[in-house]
Amino acid sequence: MAKFIISFLIILSYTINTINACTTAIVSGKYTPDGRPILWKHRDSDFEQNKLMYFTDGKYDYIGLVNTEDILGEQVWAGTNSAGFSIMNAALYDVNLDYEGDYKDREGFVMKMALQQCATLEDFEKFIAGLPKPLGVAANFGVIDANGGAAYYETDNNGFIKFDANDSRVAPNGYLIRTNHAFTGVKDKGYGYIRYENAHSLFSNAFATNQLNYQTIISKFSRSLYHSLLNTDYGILAENYPEGQKFISAEDMIVRNSSVSAVVIHGVKKGEAPELTTMWTVLGYPLTTVAVPVWIKGGKKLPEIVVSKNNQNAPICDIGLKLKKRCYPIERGSGYKYMDITAVINRNNTGILQKIKPIEENVFNETETKLNEWKEDVKTENIQEFYKWLDEFVMKEYKKNFF
Repeated sequence: MAKFIISFLIILSYTINTINACTTAIVSGKYTPDGRPILWKHRDSDFEQNKLMYFTDGKYDYIGLVNTEDILGEQVWAGTNSAGFSIMNAALYDVNLDYEGDYKDREGFVMKMALQQCATLEDFEKFIAGLPKPLGVAANFGVIDANGGAAYYETDNNGFIKFDANDSRVAPNGYLIRTNHAFTGVKDKGYGYIRYENAHSLFSNAFATNQLNYQTIISKFSRSLYHSLLNTDYGILAENYPEGQKFISAEDMIVRNSSVSAVVIHGVKKGEAPELTTMWTVLGYPLTTVAVPVWIKGGKKLPEIVVSKNNQNAPICDIGLKLKKRCYPIERGSGYKYMDITAVINRNNTGILQKIKPIEENVFNETETKLNEWKEDVKTENIQEFYKWLDEFVMKEYKKNFF
């Protein structure tokens, strides 16, 4: 019996430490090169299949990251709305420890409601304050708005504590990072301490070199293979490995087996059209999937590669997960913990990540060109035309490079 309990606790510890264990950050527009705020969520979950949905069921229209099996879109795990209000979360495991009730895990519902009715950080604060208690949440909610607002709300059953990225006393370099421990929670009861240090190192270096922008966060941070405790960057080491199997333990890095998506929301400067807030999404697996941009201004019809038609999986998510199997070829036992790093990066330049980077850079460049054009006058049909290009270009490149 004792052996069973010990085994159960080990399994439970691993499950808590990986499932719903996200790495997140927010950056004030005062500190980014282009003056626009950034919100980042690197999502770890046991829901591998993710999709995007466009909603018109609230005061504001909004786009949300949703579990594919959630057909009605009842919960949203990151999103942006027509007022330029954007939100995401990271679960907390060191708050509500004395709560014995069943009303919990409400984060996805709360974020959906916030997107339906909030335009500013102040709206969100009033919204949370007005909800019945207990709130049923344990989360760091990261929020940005079209007025330059950028803050975390460390939230438990009873309320929240605000950490403002625009306050130099709280965020001296204009950014805040959160994983799965509260800054006011019970000491050493949370998770993600190593991932926090991983992200801290990445952000610190990017800030120092003036490269703290949305492209860096998508292409480098959500694909980072750096382990701060071991002081090792496997992504750099892999560049010297020949093509062939070379396994590493990918635990406690930002991207690992449990990573299912990444979202970077690139906000607008005060006075710019909030509907042109850009939501970049990586579905499936960050090391194998290209980021795709969407905008509220583009209307209800999102790119076909990121949506679920007829209850099917989003095509790009399926592709990303299919390629992920090459990264984790061992299926028995604890094989899921071990990544074949040469499937991702190798000195022959044939790794999956090495092949998708040029595709994504093309998407970045085309998007920047379009956004510069759209600043003057943009219509929904202009964005729809770009969505068609995205669908065709991305699928063509995946077929050419992988299938």
